[in-house]
Amino acid sequence: MINEVLRLLRIFYGYKSIELAKKIGISQSYLSEIENGKKDPSLEILKKYSETFKIKISTLLLFSEELEKDEEKSIKKDIGKKMIKLLQFLEKFGALNEESI
Repeated sequence: MINEVLRLLRIFYGYKSIELAKKIGISQSYLSEIENGKKDPSLEILKKYSETFKIKISTLLLFSEELEKDEEKSIKKDIGKKMIKLLQFLEKFGALNEESI
């Protein structure tokens, strides 16, 4: 999820990917791979983000953890909703009865 944190920071501060790539000294394609989760950012790149946005690396990692927790909760919530819909569907068509539970 660190990739999403880095992407959101870039957008929040109004940088285009080419601008930020130049500022932190990497290619735009490498920045894109990081933001899309295809490559993990090195500690050096996290340090450059930290300096650019004046945010501690530990804070970047904390944001990443929180995003991951939120995503996990969202996935569990979506699964729960789908299960309820499935049970309602089965009940509606008589496929669900006391004996099948």
